[in-house]
Amino acid sequence: MVDFTHSDTDIVQDIRKSIRECSRRGLSSATRWSSELLLSIPASRRNLPQHTKRQINFSTSTPARSRSPRPSLSFVDQSPVPTQILNQLSQPSQSSAPTRHPHAPPLAPFDYGSDEIDVQEEDSLATARICFETKEYSRVPALVAGCVSPATRFMSAYSRFLVSEHTAISEWHTFDVTRHQPVGPINDTIQELLQDVVNDIDPFLLLLKAIFLSRLSRREEAIEAAILSIAGFPWNWSSWTLLTSCIRDGEELTALLPLLPLPPTHPLVQMFQIRTLNELQNPTENEIALCDRLLGTENYPGSLWLMTQRATALYHLHDLGQAEAQFDRIFALDPYRIENIDILSNILYVTNNRLKLTRLANDFLAVDKNRPEVCCLVGNHYSLRGEHVKAIKYFRRATQLDRTYLSAWTLMGHEYVEIKNSHAAIEAYRRAVSTRDYRAWYGLGQAYELLNMHEYALYYYQYATALKPYDVRLWQAQGMCYEEMGRLREAVECLKRALIPADPHEITINLMLARIYKDLDEDAEAVAYHQRVVEVCQSDLRPVQDYAKSSLEVAAYQVKHPNGNLLLAREYLGRVAASNAEDVGRAVEMLKALDPLTTGTLTMEALVHSDIMDIIPPPPHLTPDNVG
Repeated sequence: MVDFTHSDTDIVQDIRKSIRECSRRGLSSATRWSSELLLSIPASRRNLPQHTKRQINFSTSTPARSRSPRPSLSFVDQSPVPTQILNQLSQPSQSSAPTRHPHAPPLAPFDYGSDEIDVQEEDSLATARICFETKEYSRVPALVAGCVSPATRFMSAYSRFLVSEHTAISEWHTFDVTRHQPVGPINDTIQELLQDVVNDIDPFLLLLKAIFLSRLSRREEAIEAAILSIAGFPWNWSSWTLLTSCIRDGEELTALLPLLPLPPTHPLVQMFQIRTLNELQNPTENEIALCDRLLGTENYPGSLWLMTQRATALYHLHDLGQAEAQFDRIFALDPYRIENIDILSNILYVTNNRLKLTRLANDFLAVDKNRPEVCCLVGNHYSLRGEHVKAIKYFRRATQLDRTYLSAWTLMGHEYVEIKNSHAAIEAYRRAVSTRDYRAWYGLGQAYELLNMHEYALYYYQYATALKPYDVRLWQAQGMCYEEMGRLREAVECLKRALIPADPHEITINLMLARIYKDLDEDAEAVAYHQRVVEVCQSDLRPVQDYAKSSLEVAAYQVKHPNGNLLLAREYLGRVAASNAEDVGRAVEMLKALDPLTTGTLTMEALVHSDIMDIIPPPPHLTPDNVG
């Protein structure tokens, strides 16, 4: 791994320049991100004299080993550099990672002097920026008409794009709640806007090119343009965000990292990796380690953005307690931070923390009721209270504020499932489906199961499982679907797959497997899973009621089997008989019939005619016709 060293002075200057240049062009999200990152650097390092060069090494330790190792970052294709740098994405790794990938574009430091413009253009740009900030986008092109500098051209093209987007979304909403509404807004001016920037090399105009290509579903070209934009101006976080939105899975991210113009130890690359894997809902312990390193005293110890990414990674790793604790630390530092508040609301919903969720919903409604994250928070609040109609109202409001907010569509689908409105649930899930998020596909499967359309449900469950192959619920859902369809062998295979990542102390899947094996008349296999249930429950000190039926199944099998363990059967029956489980009566009857057998006083002929044979069917060799 290549070490990337940089002085405090240089990195602070780079961030300050990014704040100035992004703000100058109306890129408010990128400006805010850079500003918060700058503040996260301790003041003693931010204010170093210009001549001071205190070195920081961004590769001071080895990352934690990932639970699911990623492919190598090496590419060995030595063919000439293609027109599109992404032609090598699908080629396999065959050698150690080179210092620099031959197809990675070189860094081209931004020439600030080349963008100096005359006073008249500067005045036009300043006025245009004010109109932009007040969302008067339609006025901007006229204000910078005739200007030729890259900054004014960016403002003009960006404003025209936002106006066309607003028009397209307004037209799309006219078809709300109708069959004629397209999947998404249709912006017919994108192609025209692309032609205005298609040959530009300015990094900010390359960002616009990447945005337009992405909207036209020309994904690989959009990735190439985004990488070239990063090469020209690395500290524009909007370029990294767009690149994240174009990546479909972790393998593609792994293939892409060597093509970046920065080394893998650069903080921007590491932040990009963390953000992308969180968006893909597939972070590992490695991303937690990267967050911890970047939050170290030598880097960005006060970064709320990094803390939020760490909390989100913990959430996706199902460490809900640590994720909630991380969010608590964030809100202790910034009580009104709305970003990712929906993730915290999901955590509180899953952990059934109604009191904290209610308090949070009330607090943030007073802060900003028109943020989609806040609407999602309030929707989760009502859902946890069982007020599903109100929850739907707020989830729908979130989608109206941001139609690309896929989580809100998914949660709305969940609420429709709760009120048994399958058709509305399917419509909501269809709006949420993407190649990156398994939850909407899983929801579609559940909705079709409610309609008893198991083949459709199975298709969507399989798609969800392809996106999230180690999720217990998805394999379990497939198993139940196969069982309903009468395909018991496939059901068994799916449930066995579900056991691989499952909690060692779970019993539900074991009970399902026992039931299916019994339907297949494979008693030995069925009893093995019942035995597992008994052992897990006893080790966890669970009440006998939780495993009484499994105890009776094991005891019955031991009595029927020629070489059965009658003492084990007696132990299990005695435990159930002494409890207050609903199977006490059956356990007592079986125990009475079994007691003489365990003391050796009951003959085979007596056993055949005893009451226990009414409870336990005799094996073939103990029927009245063949008892000798």
